[in-house]
Amino acid sequence: MGHFSYNNIQDITQSSNRVYAAAESAIFSKSTITFELKTTTSVDGLKPETITAIYYSEVYDRTIVGSSNGLLIVVNGDDSIVNKVDIIEETTVPPGTKKINHIYEHDGKAYISCDFGIAVLNLQTLEFGDTYYLGPNGTEIAVNQTTVLNGYIYAATENNGISRGFLNNPNLNDFNQWTEVYGGNWSGIVSFSNTLFAADNLGTVYRLDNGTAIPFNTTGGVITDLRVANNHLVVTNPFRILVYNDSLVQILQLFENAFEGGVIFTAATVVSGQLFIGTKAHGVIETYLNNSMVKNNITPNGPLRTNIFSIEKTSNSLWAVFGSYNFYFTPDEQVKGISKLTQEGWINIPKDDVLGAASIGDIAVNPNNESEVFASSYHRGLLRIEDDTPVQLYNETNSPLESQQLVANYYNIRVNSLAYDDSGALWMTNDMTEKPLKVFRNGNWSSYDFTDVLNNAISNKYQKMIIDRNGTKWIPSINEGLIAFNETLGDKFIVIGADDIGNLPSEYVRSVAIDNSNRLWIGTSRGLRVMPGIDRFLTENILTTNAIIIEEDGLAQELLYDQDVTDIEVDGSNNKWLGTSGAGAFLVSPDGQRTLFHFTKQNSPLPSNTINDIAIDNATGDVYFATDKGMVTYKGTSTEAAGDLSNVYVFPNPVRPDFNGDVNISGLIDNANIKITDISGNLVYETTSEGGTVLWDTRAFGSYKVASGVYMIFIASEDGTETKVKKVMIIR
Repeated sequence: MGHFSYNNIQDITQSSNRVYAAAESAIFSKSTITFELKTTTSVDGLKPETITAIYYSEVYDRTIVGSSNGLLIVVNGDDSIVNKVDIIEETTVPPGTKKINHIYEHDGKAYISCDFGIAVLNLQTLEFGDTYYLGPNGTEIAVNQTTVLNGYIYAATENNGISRGFLNNPNLNDFNQWTEVYGGNWSGIVSFSNTLFAADNLGTVYRLDNGTAIPFNTTGGVITDLRVANNHLVVTNPFRILVYNDSLVQILQLFENAFEGGVIFTAATVVSGQLFIGTKAHGVIETYLNNSMVKNNITPNGPLRTNIFSIEKTSNSLWAVFGSYNFYFTPDEQVKGISKLTQEGWINIPKDDVLGAASIGDIAVNPNNESEVFASSYHRGLLRIEDDTPVQLYNETNSPLESQQLVANYYNIRVNSLAYDDSGALWMTNDMTEKPLKVFRNGNWSSYDFTDVLNNAISNKYQKMIIDRNGTKWIPSINEGLIAFNETLGDKFIVIGADDIGNLPSEYVRSVAIDNSNRLWIGTSRGLRVMPGIDRFLTENILTTNAIIIEEDGLAQELLYDQDVTDIEVDGSNNKWLGTSGAGAFLVSPDGQRTLFHFTKQNSPLPSNTINDIAIDNATGDVYFATDKGMVTYKGTSTEAAGDLSNVYVFPNPVRPDFNGDVNISGLIDNANIKITDISGNLVYETTSEGGTVLWDTRAFGSYKVASGVYMIFIASEDGTETKVKKVMIIR
């Protein structure tokens, strides 16, 4: 399942009865006849870098999607998807000049305006033809839009005027065959009512007539979209939309202040007498050419933004925040709102309601009261939310939270990592201060000083901490390794560094987790380490870690050597989900010796190989992957161990002939013994549970598939005090 934001519309296209809209990483369309709303995401195979252009060909029933890196994606009418990588692999084009700006169809060909020139695609065969470089001496220049009129193709360029070439000239790939007919800087060009119209970079639309540019309308802002749609000319700038009929009569003018709260326009088009408006943060709004007072938002349900920075799963919902700060912990200082996924869909808290909390990087839900939520702002403090409504922002005026102390006169309260302990106290880090560890307990605050522990406390920043069963806080830092602290042991500190004792591959610690065997897993910017026995903190003063050595291709090497490990999560079977900043996500066995899965953008529905965060639903086994391009869910099977055997269930049951998966035996306690026999009592399978679920592949000890019949499942606790018997029917 995919969870994508459709709010930031990059481009719009249309057919005679359908509108198509492109967000940053996903697209959707709506029929004006049946009102059907359809989405296409990475789950369907759509995996752009960042979408920059979209075009629908009604003749070939194909939607063409262009990306910032030059990737061209074709979505066919039967929903099959073809990736055209020719532009990306074009060796003569510099990597930074492959962005696709516009797609124009004429006579069976798509003319693709790019930052290097024009690429031509045959829409029937999906084969690339010529490439046109229009700059001086055939160099690469940015082309923003093309059009055809009276046998000539016109190209509006960013800085090199408008050039044209004779369309039937077989040598158009020779720059000498092109002629600059208008100088200047142009953002777009169209042919409408047998006339050329072009938009300059200052916001004026011109009628082009035999080498003369005649002002047609000045819009008062940089034009973001100029198009012809269903016999209408539509001009869009961020604050104004103009619509003309084929007699060049203005029939509609809309300003952004006509919309509640104000919006920023990105593109607009006309379909079936309706105007569909793409916006920067409010998705697509539909109105009518003859009644613009009626406005409806048709955007699919989703989170506020595409780049999901951090997530938090509870029993009933999943919270998402959008941060963010970069690798060096520089906050973007933007207010972006908060999203919450429920069984009914997404609930969004808009940016105007979060009391100015910018750069929200973490979220914590009170384990004793799910209606109370805290969000950390890496710019303004700590936000308290009650019943999905922000109610208070804690900062230096009403709490001990402090502004960063490294740069004088720079007001910036950098609260990050939030974690509840077993007593219900909320712990947090207050970065770049001498007392960076703070706790909020029953309305009272306490602070803990790091100056005697760290070399330079006021320059340090911290990732997500965890708190173990002993109350020890394990706090990843980016400058001085992993910090362990327990106030009940006389404010005891231990720092695990990258030296010979700590053995971390880097002092930049990204993530930390405790598994079901009380081992500490530590992800750094340069690899992974494990420390056996978290209880060692109670009795020892020096802690060291070990690499996990695996055999690959006959050679011994470290697991995730030199990888940036962004997150570590432990599932109900004690397997480890490991997120990385560029290599996707790994699922490894409890001891790390076997890689069970390696999910990437190339082999899975992941929209990106940059994993920002991972969360697991321990009741269902579902795994959520938050990336910089959206979020997807993997239907996992490992669930948290139950307290008893009263809710054991088996599915599917019966197992029908067309089923090829595993039988799930769920609701188990940890270390339960499971024996499966046929109706005569012959043993066909036996195992011990790790967590709440066991999978049976319906084979007799892994060899052959068992025959049709009823099979008995005998379950017993480790000490034999609890037992359960279930049945499963198998039909071959």
